Parts: sequence; C-alpha cells; structure tokens
Amino acid sequence: MKLSKFKFELPEGLLAEYPAEHRDESRLMVLNRKEQTIEHHTFKDLINYFDEGDLMILNNTKVFPARMYGEKEKTGARIEVFLLRELNAESRLWDVLVDPARKIRIGNKLFFGEDESLVAEVIDNTTSRGRTLRFLYDGSYEEFRKKLQELGETPLPKYIQRKVEPSDAERYQTIYAKHEGAVAAPTAGLHFSKHLMKRLEIKGVDFSEITLHVGLGTFNPVEVEDLSKHKMDSEKAIVTAETIKIVNNAIDNKKRVCAVGTTVMRALESAVSSNGHLNTFDRWTNKFIFPPYDFSIANSMITNFHTPKSTLMMMAAAFAGYDFLMEAYEEAVKEKYKFYSYGDAMLII
Repeated sequence: MKLSKFKFELPEGLLAEYPAEHRDESRLMVLNRKEQTIEHHTFKDLINYFDEGDLMILNNTKVFPARMYGEKEKTGARIEVFLLRELNAESRLWDVLVDPARKIRIGNKLFFGEDESLVAEVIDNTTSRGRTLRFLYDGSYEEFRKKLQELGETPLPKYIQRKVEPSDAERYQTIYAKHEGAVAAPTAGLHFSKHLMKRLEIKGVDFSEITLHVGLGTFNPVEVEDLSKHKMDSEKAIVTAETIKIVNNAIDNKKRVCAVGTTVMRALESAVSSNGHLNTFDRWTNKFIFPPYDFSIANSMITNFHTPKSTLMMMAAAFAGYDFLMEAYEEAVKEKYKFYSYGDAMLII
C-alpha cells in the first residue's frame, strides 16, 4: 500500500478550531461495512447501534499540560519546550522538543515562570528538535510536578492556529481521563458526555478501559511511499486482567465490541493472543496498522476524520476497507463535516 493513495484535498474551512458546543452533539457518520451504506447522524444517536451486552472499550489516558515557554539564559530568547516523556523521576530528566531548535545547545539553561523558580539545563540532543533536559527546582518531587502543571498549557495540535483558551483544559480531555501521560488527546473519546454514557449504561452497554499514552508520533508525517517501511513512534500501553476478562467474555458471546479510537485499536491489536483473544499487556508498542490488515478483537470502531496521509487515516482505511473509507471521506468533505482533533466522528460497524 502506497502513501500517495491517502492524499485528498481538504478545504481549509473544514479544520475544526473549536469543538462542538456540547460533546455529544458533534456530527456522526455511520459506515456499515456489510451493506456498504453511509448514514448521517448526531453523536448521541450512537446509542441506536448498540444493545445490551455490547462493549465499548475506552482509553483512560489523561493529557497533561505539556507545552511550556521558557527564556534562554543571557539572550532572553523565548523558547517553546514540549514535554514528551519523563525519563527519570529522581533526576528530573525529561525527553522534550524545543522550538526554535537551532538556538538550543547542550549546556544551555532555560528559565521558566516570572520568578524563574524553575530552571532546566540541556544535557543531550536526541533528534533535530529533540533534547534531554534536567530540571532544577528547589522543592519536593510533588511540588516540582505541580510547578510543571502550573507553567504548562493544554497541548493543542499545531494545526489549530488560535491561542489556547481556558475551556481547552476541559474540552481537550475525555470525561473519563484517569492516568496522566498523554501529550495528545484520544480524540474519538471527546464526544462522550456524562449523559450519553449514563444512557448507554441504562441500555445495558458495558464499558472497559485500556491505557495508551498518546505521543506526538500520532502527528508525525509519513515520509516513505512504501508504508511497510514506516517506523511508528512507541507509546506506552496497558491492558489489565480486569479488561481482558470483560473483552474476552464479549468476544465469546459474539457481542459488538467497539474500539473507541485508533489508540484503543492499537493497544488491542498489540495484545492479541494466538487464539484471537486479548492478553494482558504493559509495555511499549510501535504497532502500525495499514491496509490490508485482519483485526482480531474489535468488530466496530469510533474515530474522527483525520489528516490526509496520516497513520490514523490508514488504520481507519484498514478497518473500513480502503475504497469505502475514501468514498466516506469524499462524502464528508461534500457534507462539510469537521476534521481533526476537535472535529466530527465516524462509527464503522
């Protein structure tokens, strides 16, 4: 499968700068793979496609305020620091991206906050924009983490041109987020409201959770025409014994098993046993799913409308079928669905 097959023209106005006013009132396109039909609904109509005993699997990762701004010592240049992952809690070492990178060299110090109470020293280069920072802070580890929360802002994707607003702290987070560690939201889950989840529970739909800490690799462009040569960034995924019991029971009872988002699908497919059931999993995964691909666990999927040539779009195409997905995307553009993180949703059954 070639990269160029995932190119399409997306009018600029269809990129969602803001979410729908109410989470469950974004639009929902429903793709029926068996009938090859496309229907147009509102997200809360999702309830009509699920029955008692069906299962929805959610990603309970929590986005942390990963984007910070510091000043370079001596020059006072403003530097964006994007926290990717903590490497060592005791030494306060972090893997980060810096922008503009050309100004940041090993040995440089960066000062954060008006009182400059947090300082970071650059101790290594990792990639062209990547650096390893050692944070220096006069306080306990808990106080240090609190300081990062204070100084950081919601890491909206770069393609959202506007400034971060206070409401983003809540809206760029699922209502069931629990375990902090993601630098991007599992966006399919952003459409669930408390009210909709309650209605699904009352109908008898079950829920289970995995954790996959979404990294910036989600947005990395694919730069090879032959998709089999693309290397995915690794992300930490956890599938617990409690989850596998619920999921395997739903599989055995031939229920509808719905992966809420590409991150859930990646975690499930990373933890498949040889007999098509789910195993426990607690490690890093760099699984890359693109057509053709045989899925083992989920038989339905909720996802957003993704960027051209993105790995997320490729996974959706593997699940829906390439031709059917491209037809759906053409329809989405025609019907002015909103794309990307704050955009509308698709249910593939």
